[in-house]
Amino acid sequence: MIEIVSPERCTACNICVHACPTNVFEAVKGAPPRIARQEDCQTCFMCELYCPEDALYVAPEADRASQVHEHDAQVQQMLGSYRSAIGWGKNRTSTAALDHSFELLARAH
Repeated sequence: MIEIVSPERCTACNICVHACPTNVFEAVKGAPPRIARQEDCQTCFMCELYCPEDALYVAPEADRASQVHEHDAQVQQMLGSYRSAIGWGKNRTSTAALDHSFELLARAH
């Protein structure tokens, strides 16, 4: 579930607002978007994936909000971690070539 929009990292580009399939965010003029409907978050990580500043933290728990704080060391390491894991962003190597799930489709036929 979406937990944090870091005001220190966020540039208010609102990409997360548009990437979210369940309209969780609310754009705020001149400021970072607000998590307006957290309970609607599907934990799809699309907002974190598309955030160019690694300003979002999506906790893996989908059924309840977590009690996390942006400045906790563990949360700092997790900001943008999904995006990093798949290799999106500057100075990162794409991991798409490591994904062999397409083989499952070939085996099914």
